[in-house]
Amino acid sequence: MTDSSERLTGTQALAAQHAFDLTRLDQFMQAHVQGYGGELQLERFKGGQSNPTFKLSAGGKNYVLRRKPSGVLLPSAHAVDREFRVMQALAGTDVPVPRVYALCGDPEVIGTAFYIMECVEGRILWDPSLPGMTPVQRAAHFDELNRVMAALHRVDPQAVGLGDYGKPGNYIERQVGRWSKQYRAAETETVDAANQLMAWLPQHIPAGEQVAIVHGDYRLDNVIFHPTEPRILAVLDWELSTLGHPLVDFAYHCMTWHINSAGSRGLADLDLPALGIPTEQQYLQTYLKRIGRADVQAVSDADWTYYMVFNLFRAASISQGIMARALQGNASNAAALEAGKSARPLAEQAWALARRMGA
Repeated sequence: MTDSSERLTGTQALAAQHAFDLTRLDQFMQAHVQGYGGELQLERFKGGQSNPTFKLSAGGKNYVLRRKPSGVLLPSAHAVDREFRVMQALAGTDVPVPRVYALCGDPEVIGTAFYIMECVEGRILWDPSLPGMTPVQRAAHFDELNRVMAALHRVDPQAVGLGDYGKPGNYIERQVGRWSKQYRAAETETVDAANQLMAWLPQHIPAGEQVAIVHGDYRLDNVIFHPTEPRILAVLDWELSTLGHPLVDFAYHCMTWHINSAGSRGLADLDLPALGIPTEQQYLQTYLKRIGRADVQAVSDADWTYYMVFNLFRAASISQGIMARALQGNASNAAALEAGKSARPLAEQAWALARRMGA
């Protein structure tokens, strides 16, 4: 296990800013969580940069609580109610999600909105090079990541009650506007590349609309694998989910192929064939076949590059938000300040890619 994995795996005692009234929480769970009982104990999971996440134990059972962070929050961020709704809707589909028990929007209970879900036991993998595995094992784990994302994008939103889960049309335009506003709201320093991107992105939006349920943050460490098998038991962290363009969602997932391994847990500088990990193009073609779009023109190089530029900027905006919360002292993770420093290099990488696309 790497030093980074050790910092992000497991639980720890609560810091003062995350403490809340266990008596009120116990009363809520007695009233709303079927089968709950026993003395309630609480720890905080180390991983995660957005919504603080806690492990609850009582009566020999484990639960997970996710809450909004305290303090001043960016508009539309930390939507625990949306997380709850989408996981509840996807139960019974081919997309593995934890069972959700109860949603509480009353801040009087623990100070912010939260929900309770089952605690799924398995492996959360942080390093996409999958150290310690054989090439065959790595290939199987990446194929499972691909399979589950394709399964999500094949779900009919209307059939699972999510037909109104996002606004219809102009998804990329709205996303560019949203993340530009989020970046501005959280800006902690002037980054020329980010300013250039916020001017460039609205002028180069690819034509065409596709609509699917999109996760918004689908990556290796947001799924739980079976303890011993290359099988995903649960997809986590649905805060950014909505109705949107599936290829934009998949491009976000593929950013791993565009960042280096040192400090960023990427694949760009690794020998993928030797590791047994597919190239980005191989991975994309497998996904397109799974969603029934294996034709040559399923996605053009120019469109795919735009999706990547946008997602790198979006990641920069998310990092800027993490940095802002860290400076305010209400970030959910002790490594938030370090994570927030990636905003500038991500924006600069995105702008360099955009300029190459223009050339």
